[in-house]
Amino acid sequence: MPRVVTGFAVMSIVFCGAIFGFFYAWVCSTMWGLDQADPRVAIAAMQAMNASVRNMVFFPAFFLTPAILGLTAILTNLKGHKVSACWFASATGVYLIFGLFLTLTVNVPMNKALSEIALPDDVETARKIWRDYSQRWQFWNQARTAASGIALAFAGLGLAKL
Repeated sequence: MPRVVTGFAVMSIVFCGAIFGFFYAWVCSTMWGLDQADPRVAIAAMQAMNASVRNMVFFPAFFLTPAILGLTAILTNLKGHKVSACWFASATGVYLIFGLFLTLTVNVPMNKALSEIALPDDVETARKIWRDYSQRWQFWNQARTAASGIALAFAGLGLAKL
C-alpha cells in the first residue's frame, strides 16, 4: 500500500485519538473533580478552562480531525481500497455530526452562557448554577466522547482493512 495512504490512515487515528482522549479526560476526571469542589470554585475554574481551550494546541485535533479523515477516505477510495474508504468516511460522518457539530451547537453555547454569569458570593446560588450546568454539560460531553471513540474505532478498522 502506498506510503501516503498509510500516512494519512495513521494520522487519522492519531487525530481521532487526540480528540477522543481530550473529551474522555473531561468524563473521567475533570468534571467529577469540579463537582466535588466548592461550586464557586468550579464555576470560576470552568470559566477559565473554557476561555483557555481555544488555542493552537486544541485546534488541530478538534477542527482538523474531520478533514484528515475525509482526505483519508478519498485517498483510500482512489487507491481502490473501497472497504477502508467506507470506514474512514463513516468515521468522518460520525465525528462531524456527533463530535464537532454537537460541540458547536450544545457545549459551546453552554460554555458561553456560563462565561457570562457573574460569580455569585452565595454558595447555594452557585451550587444551583453549577449543578444545572454540570449535569447537562456532562451528558452532552459523554455523547461526543462516545462518538469520538466510535470514529477512532472506525478509523482503526479502516487502517486494518487496507
